[in-house]
Order: sequence, then C-alpha cells, then structure tokens
Amino acid sequence: MSRSALVENVTAMLEDAGFLVSDRCAIRPKSFDVAARRGEDTLLLKVLVNIDAFDAPTGAEMRRLGHYLGATPMVLGLRTRDEELDPGVVYFRQGVPVLSPDTAMDLFVEEVPPLIYAAPGGLYVNIDSEVLADAREQKDWSLGRLAQELGVSRRTVSKYEDGMNASVEVAAELEEMFDAPLTSPVEVLDGAEEVREGDPTPDDPDADPDDEPVIAVLTRVGYDVHPTDRAPFKAVGEARRARLASMLTGHSTFDRTAEKRARIMSSVGRVTRTRSVYVVDRATRDSVAGTALVEREDLEQVEDADDLRDLIQERVDIDVEEPA
Repeated sequence: MSRSALVENVTAMLEDAGFLVSDRCAIRPKSFDVAARRGEDTLLLKVLVNIDAFDAPTGAEMRRLGHYLGATPMVLGLRTRDEELDPGVVYFRQGVPVLSPDTAMDLFVEEVPPLIYAAPGGLYVNIDSEVLADAREQKDWSLGRLAQELGVSRRTVSKYEDGMNASVEVAAELEEMFDAPLTSPVEVLDGAEEVREGDPTPDDPDADPDDEPVIAVLTRVGYDVHPTDRAPFKAVGEARRARLASMLTGHSTFDRTAEKRARIMSSVGRVTRTRSVYVVDRATRDSVAGTALVEREDLEQVEDADDLRDLIQERVDIDVEEPA
C-alpha cells in the first residue's frame, strides 16, 4: 500500500469514528500529516508505511507541538524494516506512541484500548497493582508463596504490587493463577506516559532570522512564541493570558506556496482550536480560508493580545472557540 493510500484510509477511519480531521499537510518538510479531534481528545498523526522512517527531528517536533497544542502525537504505520506491527500492541519511536491501523481501529472505532506495549526486552503489560494485591490476599498467599509459584524473587512480586509492569508471559501466568483479569489498558490518548520514559519536552529550534521581527511583536503583545522546524506554520504562540486562544503563525512573501500553507494552517487551527495568521509584506486580500493575512507594518502597530485578536477576527469569517 502506498503512503498516500494509507493516509486516505486513516482519515476515513477517523471520520467514521467521529473525529474532525484536518486537511492533509501536503507541504515538505512536514512533522505530521493530519490533526484530528473528537471531544477533548486531539491528535497529531504521522502516517508511515515503514515506521523506521520516523526520525529524531520529526519526533522532537511532534512532541513539542503536542505539548503546545494540547494534543497527543502519534504515528500510525504498517511495519518496520524487518516485520509487520502486531495488532493490539503500542510501540514507540523517538518517544512517540506508534500503532498499527488495526490497533487504531480497535481504539478509535471499537473503543477497545490496547493492553500490550513493546519495550526493550519484549512485550509488556500494565499490572493493576491493587487488583493483584487483593487477589493474592483473597487466596491467602504470602508474597513469598506467589514468588515461589512464579519462579521469581519476593522483591519482584513486591514491585508488581507497587506498580511495576510485567512481561506478557508473567501477566498471563498471574491471570491463570488467580482466574481474574489483572491488566489495565495503555492510555494512548495521554501519550502513554505511564509506560514510556517521561522525557522533558525537547527544546525549541532557533527561529529563522527573517522571522525574528514577527516573533518580537508577538512576544511583546503577550505570547510565548515557539518556532517550528517542520510544521506548515513558522511558530505556535501560546497566550500568556487565560481565555485567549493559541495562534499558528506563518510569515513569507505571499505566493502560491504561502496560500497553500495558509489553507493548511486554517484547517489545522479548526481542529486544534487555535487562531491562524499569516504575516506578509503586502496583502492583496484579507484572508485565506480562515487564516488572516496581516501586513508586517500593520502587525507592528498592534498594542496587545486583544488588539491582535480583533485584527485577526476582522479579516476572517470563522470565529474561534476561546479556552474556558
């Protein structure tokens, strides 16, 4: 299957599951292919046939964007270089959860979350430590007795009851011993934080020197501005004041590529509940598909975040839901 066909299939699956899905980010370089939202769950999705193509810079960008936009970065793919991805298993690349389309279908359409995740050394599950402790006590087994039955140390059993995860084989043996389900799902929509290393958000890249005057204005009026490397927008602006939406920002000469980027920004903005503005030297219209076009001279006259919001709103027909 080609990557384009896979993206189309994933988009159709998400729409069937009730997600609002953005237009495809068809401009290179690109850190994600589509954004999607259902209720309060927002996703930034990269779709690959071979997940080994997911490199460290792209992973870092997706994690940054997920943090700034309140979204879960995720990769959907078919295989690695050596094998197909197993259904029902969450993998990780560059700190981002990776699912097969079948696993995504179960999660988003059937609402059946995965129970297994891959980590160095094999496949693992989350043991519900309280359920395990209750089951052991109901059977009137000591920690030592359970350790003996499993063929592990008493300390290992104690760690299971303190929340340490177990291999699939150990979990199956425990469930057979106690005749009860002891595993809990991998919380993929929270980034699977409980099973992956909690690495801090990667540092922002340096801004393009040409964009620094725009970033300076946005910073002055009340935004924390985060430059991007591979997104269809140049930066994400987080409003320092509550109840103001974040903002996707582009900046360049206005040409066909800029128009395409502005359309994508608007589509992504509708999904992520952000405003979008494209700064140009000379604007021949007010907006593109919901992205405001603002000349740099006009931007430099903006006094504060409310002034900028009003300027953007004057030029677009789409209202943005402000955060509660």
